[in-house]
Amino acid sequence: MRSNPSHYELTTPATLEAVLDILASDLGPYTPIAGGTELMVALGAGRLATRKLVSINHLQELRFIATTPETLTLGSGTTFTDLRKDPVIATDFSLLSQAASWTGSIANQNRGTLGGNIVNASPAADSLPALLAYEAELTLVSARATRTIPYAGFHLGYKKTILRPDELLHSITLKRDFREYAHYARKVGTRNAQAISKVAIAALARLKDGLIQDIRIGAASLRDRPIRLTATERVLQNQPITRETIAAARAALTSETQPIDDIRSTAKYRAAVAANLLEEFLHQLKP
Repeated sequence: MRSNPSHYELTTPATLEAVLDILASDLGPYTPIAGGTELMVALGAGRLATRKLVSINHLQELRFIATTPETLTLGSGTTFTDLRKDPVIATDFSLLSQAASWTGSIANQNRGTLGGNIVNASPAADSLPALLAYEAELTLVSARATRTIPYAGFHLGYKKTILRPDELLHSITLKRDFREYAHYARKVGTRNAQAISKVAIAALARLKDGLIQDIRIGAASLRDRPIRLTATERVLQNQPITRETIAAARAALTSETQPIDDIRSTAKYRAAVAANLLEEFLHQLKP
């Protein structure tokens, strides 16, 4: 059953400060809406539970890309098209650039925002494994305070986050430390475009003297939230890339993931494909 638009309220404050005041007020709860690529689907399907929306799509305070020699900071309102077209992201953060190109259609990329992808908290979200691999930090703002947290601790479960009702995701910060790393990103879906991932992997690694000196692996559609495969990373740390090492890494990945059966795939398929993608990455790393 489709939703009745007359049952919903949309307000459009002129400034970020005004948005935060609304979120902190007793008039809510309000749900922020930026590109609306998820919320409008839910509205059309008659399953958008929230009745009060506050628009943040027009706020230039949230749509920016700022670089320093050490960091890249992305406003939460940065679109996937913005990510695809930025030369620093293409050079220093190719995993994120690649993930942005996977996200929906060109129209979706023009509307959808990185902040929305994070807060929507889908286990299958395209951009989130890359953010885990890059060890992103999030800045959350409210009318009363600002706090910065590691992105790795943001998701609590399926569609659950630590974001408080009066808070807004302001920005995402990445350290520019990965030019010497090998980058790997693969998404497996029903089609090459406009498909929700069955499995996605984003990984970084640096070798020294034939050993894996550092490795970071983010994944989608393998648990109830986007995850970093820390147990698998520990098995690989300071190891040569041998048949035995690869076998141990595949086993570790299987142990720390909990894929599900759903309309897009099966748990067995997801586990097998994820292990195959990891092995493909490790073979590419061989000196």
